[in-house]
Amino acid sequence: MSVTAGLRRLTASPGRAAMRSAVRLRTRGWPPWSRLFAVGERVGWSVDEDAEHVAAAAHRLGYAVGPAEWAPFAGRQAVFLTSHFEALAPRWLSSPHRLGLAYMHGRPRTPGAPEFDRAFDALRANAARIARVQVTHEEMEELVLSAGVERSRVFRIPLGIDLGLFPLGDGEARSSTRQALGLPRDAFVAGSFQKDGVGWAEGWEPKLVKGPDVLVAALARLRELRPELHVLLTGPARGYVLRELQRLAIPCRHVLLRSRGELAHAYHALDVYVVASRQEGGPKAVLEAMASGAPIVSTRVGQAATLIQHGINGWLADVEDVEALVELAAGAGPEPAIRAAARATAEELALERLDRQWAALFEGFVERD
Repeated sequence: MSVTAGLRRLTASPGRAAMRSAVRLRTRGWPPWSRLFAVGERVGWSVDEDAEHVAAAAHRLGYAVGPAEWAPFAGRQAVFLTSHFEALAPRWLSSPHRLGLAYMHGRPRTPGAPEFDRAFDALRANAARIARVQVTHEEMEELVLSAGVERSRVFRIPLGIDLGLFPLGDGEARSSTRQALGLPRDAFVAGSFQKDGVGWAEGWEPKLVKGPDVLVAALARLRELRPELHVLLTGPARGYVLRELQRLAIPCRHVLLRSRGELAHAYHALDVYVVASRQEGGPKAVLEAMASGAPIVSTRVGQAATLIQHGINGWLADVEDVEALVELAAGAGPEPAIRAAARATAEELALERLDRQWAALFEGFVERD
């Protein structure tokens, strides 16, 4: 077994003191700031994928990357956390590391989201402590600057996409995916692939910032215009939406997919993908739908507001405008020009094409050996 493999096993064991000793022994010769640790939340969801993408970009750019699980035990390195809620916790703020973080969404004074206020207050109180901040859109850039973070430390870098995982679908892919998922061939299928319930259990309590109540209201109205409507859901904590669709007797399939590849195929089954959120950093689903050929209808949130050109590569509605979402979703279709424009937008944000922007963020944050 290699030293690295052995340490990975050790850091997964209960002996925290042993972990600390082993990692410090392994890393004591590392010059300060010479390794990047890209750290997610280790829950197997979106921010963990973001951390993988950050680490991969650093590797492509020639920086040394350390195992994320070593970060709490190493000393004086560069740690980039893809969850600002995690990054602004005391254990990281009091660490010896240079800290970077992604601040994707979270307006203070958002009803029902006190964690947004706590995070912003922590950022404002520790603005000088934060060496780098990634934002994906203008609203969060302005928010981070208003907290007192120096402009030179704030970088607007959009979420990217691994195009190899999201091929453009066609009629054959549509038919085969619908058959595999048990969806009627002639149904009008609307998709929503996200986490919009509170917590990691069933999700009976709606996470209102993700707009599950708006989504349900839009789907109820959409069925009046499209009686053949079926809804395809993926993602954890969808209990609220599932319960409401069942109450409304709207046919629905909820599938828990095992890989990003399976998720890509799910987009091929859709007639429209609907984003009904009130706030977002991306969402990633916009790029995924564009790459896969699923018509996208979204509220004007996060990165979606700049990626989608209304009527050219997708469609936009104002936040909480149920009627606009319904009208646009009902009229969405596989128009070749829109599909081509959407795919081109996704290709512009292929992960490797963002390396230049990540290089600017890493410069002066991570030191080369």
